[in-house]
Amino acid sequence: MPKFAKSNESSNVDKTNKFAPKFKTDGLIPAIAIDVKTSKLLMMAWMDERALSLSILTGNAHYYSRSRKKIWLKGESSGHIQLVKEVRLDCDQDTVLLLVEQIGLGACHLGYMSCFYRKVVKGDGGLTLEKVENRDKIST
Repeated sequence: MPKFAKSNESSNVDKTNKFAPKFKTDGLIPAIAIDVKTSKLLMMAWMDERALSLSILTGNAHYYSRSRKKIWLKGESSGHIQLVKEVRLDCDQDTVLLLVEQIGLGACHLGYMSCFYRKVVKGDGGLTLEKVENRDKIST
């Protein structure tokens, strides 16, 4: 596994070329996946150092499950994997952006292309969620 440079809070991380991701105190960093061809937002998940390393080394997206407390390969059970085409970090190196090729019918475990398939709607009865994407591709 590659070793990442240690993050130095006092350095100008926005101006360096040193790859030094800032993991939170729990050892995790947020990771956002977008489709490399369409730029569609697919999902947000968490990575620990090993998941980030595996994603870089293998070219397959790996994430860390906070509920199961373990690393998971995206698509391991569904077959809907994400091929990592590029890894980026934001300006202060505390968020990962994965540009992926989504293989299979979608990124969401509920059968949608994106995990962000609903929007918030304000109405007389309060706030509700409304689908902005149809789930006609796969079933759960």
